Amino acid sequence: MNSSFKEGEQKQLTTDNGQLTNLKESSDELNPAAVSSADIPPPKRRTAGDYFALAVATCGVGYLPVAPGTVGSLVGVGLYLTIWAGTYRLLEANALRSRLNLLYVFTPQMAMMLLVIFFVTMAGIWAASRTERLLQKKDPSVVVIDEVAGQMIALLSGPFWLHTWWSVITAFLLFRLFDIWKPYPIRRLEGLKSGLGIMADDVLAGAYALIVNSVMISSYLLLFPPTG
Repeated sequence: MNSSFKEGEQKQLTTDNGQLTNLKESSDELNPAAVSSADIPPPKRRTAGDYFALAVATCGVGYLPVAPGTVGSLVGVGLYLTIWAGTYRLLEANALRSRLNLLYVFTPQMAMMLLVIFFVTMAGIWAASRTERLLQKKDPSVVVIDEVAGQMIALLSGPFWLHTWWSVITAFLLFRLFDIWKPYPIRRLEGLKSGLGIMADDVLAGAYALIVNSVMISSYLLLFPPTG
């Protein structure tokens, strides 16, 4: 089977036993095709909930003609940094008033980011499942909420108080690398049913990027400790 197909394309194949299968769509042109069973139920009349699911799944950028997955990752970066900066200002002000150390800033801040990522992931599973049924496609390329969640996981590596913001850039690049490369067992997670499969592979790609970026940041801090 030819594994090179352009972003947004979907093909149908017939296996040896005559079962009809769909080639999974991709939000990134560099992703190779993956075969999955065509068990999507027939469409129905769209409701307000359907349009809301589409909005959540596409994050406003899923219908872009070029690299919607990469743009979705940038949405994840913007969302993460916005929430991170807002919570930091609130917690820092509280810590200063109560004369608390940074432990009382970064610990609840990390808890807040984990909660946000959890809710984004849960919302993504629901919205992606509904979008699959609406569009009658397996993992449609317009769904980018999975890239948003995965990118936010990668950014947990922080910390943004470093003298340079290179850790944000490397978190972005590493997530895109793992999302496109899909090392074991990321690709196997795509076989999970509906929205769970759509979200699971990007969540694991984000975890891989988180681990590698954390090692890089730790190495930097050990080799080049801040002075002054």
